[in-house]
Amino acid sequence: MANISDQIRDEITQYGLEPYLLELESNGLTIVPPEVTGVTDALLDRCTEVLLKEFTRMTGCPISLENGPEGELEWPKGTDRIMASVGLPPEPKPSVMLMQQLLQRDRCFRDLLTNPQVDALVSSLIQGGFPFEFPFRMRRLDNSTSYLKWQSTPPDEGQTGFSRPGSIALHPDQRGCPMPWGGNALHVNATWMLTPYSKEDGCLAYVPRSHLAGGYPGPDADARAVPAEGPRGAVILWHGATWHGSFPKRTPGLRLNAIGFYRHFSITPQENLQMTIPDGLWEDCAEPARLREMLGVGDGFPYREQLMPDPRLGGA
Repeated sequence: MANISDQIRDEITQYGLEPYLLELESNGLTIVPPEVTGVTDALLDRCTEVLLKEFTRMTGCPISLENGPEGELEWPKGTDRIMASVGLPPEPKPSVMLMQQLLQRDRCFRDLLTNPQVDALVSSLIQGGFPFEFPFRMRRLDNSTSYLKWQSTPPDEGQTGFSRPGSIALHPDQRGCPMPWGGNALHVNATWMLTPYSKEDGCLAYVPRSHLAGGYPGPDADARAVPAEGPRGAVILWHGATWHGSFPKRTPGLRLNAIGFYRHFSITPQENLQMTIPDGLWEDCAEPARLREMLGVGDGFPYREQLMPDPRLGGA
């Protein structure tokens, strides 16, 4: 029987993912087109529909792909520190909302974030390179989110680069993990484009090959950042050590995505999915066994009771 690493390599070959894996390993980021992942327009449409409805329910403001929010929005008082923690510079009027817990909102996200082709690439980055074989895939879902992004506030004088409103400062996703990081990815981000991505539309920015530095962005990083552009339905994957952020959105309308954020099983998750996912919800998707494993259902750790056998008195 093939071991897990062999299974992952076989999947990479089966799905024709070799060039995308090579680009991930060498460049730190790849963009996989929808014809490779097999994602359907119907699934993308459903994800878009749910996000727009949830935005209106949560904010009280109607929103559309063409116009973005159709009312004046403002941040609640005291949210500056929270916004800064995800790299968002101060902005007088909101131009982005981070919506969390997509898995619980609709089955469409459970189907999207268990895509077998994406899982093969994620698993390869997280699994490979260990000196011995684990009997299971080491990738787990960390959280599921969406950035709903609309036209940014024009920058003030002196605001340049990724300090401009509507941008996100360059950073590696695994910045909270102890260093040195090594070559294996401790996190992998898979961002599905629900609208086309371009620089003017506020797409992802990243520094090619920055994951090889194994650290944090230097003073020249902003100047080296390039846009990650692609069509609706494409998915961007990047290594947890890759420096990335986002450009401000300069155009009307909405930039929309759905994000699966994956972690090595030894890393503490941002969302405690074993507690926040209702029992059995993982069965309601196209890949229930895959989602169950991604959630860590049945994992030995962290344990809740004695796991190891205890010796007993002989003859008792």
